[in-house]
Parts: sequence; structure tokens; C-alpha cells
Amino acid sequence: MKAPERIASFSVDHDLISEGIYVSRIDGDIVTYDMRTRVPNMGDYMDNLTMHSTEHMFATYIRSSAIGSDVIYFGPMGCQTGFYLLVRGRTNAEVLRAVTDTLERIISHEGEMFGQSRKECGNYKNLSLEAAKRECERYLSALNSREQSFTYPEK
Repeated sequence: MKAPERIASFSVDHDLISEGIYVSRIDGDIVTYDMRTRVPNMGDYMDNLTMHSTEHMFATYIRSSAIGSDVIYFGPMGCQTGFYLLVRGRTNAEVLRAVTDTLERIISHEGEMFGQSRKECGNYKNLSLEAAKRECERYLSALNSREQSFTYPEK
């Protein structure tokens, strides 16, 4: 039996990654963005409530954004330090604008948490609009603190 190939995300030096947005991989016309909301391996991880809540809000708003028809997937990283966003046929600048617009929409959202019912979610009691807003404020601040190059840092 052939040994499995090392996946691309394990080839990135996580000790060099800071909060930001990076191109993780390109598969044809689909780009996987690494939306890193936390610095890896620093002990400051998103709890499940925050990840789940941010996922509900961000996935809903990004799919109704200017790039919504080209969004393939949005979901959390298992390491609890960010999210993956898969987009077809858009420029990095278009994606960054949609991401920042989405974050701003979440921060200013009034009303119900999206998908917070038993029929809509398999863990509907584990959601908090305030947790999502806090994470989005944190991430937006990080994105606005420096220009995004979309490339992982190297030694």
C-alpha cells in the first residue's frame, strides 16, 4: 500500500503564520483561502461556540454577497485558529472586499442568529450572536491592521 501524500496545509510553517488571509491552494478555478483569525500554537483558540456561531453568520452573509454565486464552501479549521473559504473565479481583491463587507455586516447584525432552530441545525443550542460578533470584530481589526499579501510568510 502506497503511503499517503503529505497535504499542502501541513507543509506551511505554522510558527510563521499570523492573523490574515492567505491563498492556501488553487485547484483549477477554485481557490482555497485560509482565513486565519488566530495565531497558531499560541494557546488562544476559538471555542466551539465561537467557531459554530461565526460559521452560521459568515456562511449566510458571504453567500448573499457580491461573490455569493461563486462561493463553494465556508467552514472552520479543526485546529480552531480560523476558517477555510473556497471561491471559484474571483480575484483576491474581490474576495478580500467580500470578506470585510461580510465581517462588517455580522458586526452590525440586529435580530436573530441565522439557523438557530432545531430544524435548521444539529446543535442549535450552541450558538451565540455575541460570540460571532466578537470574533468578527477581532478578525476585521487584524485584516485592517496591515496590507494582505495572500501569501504565507517564509523564513
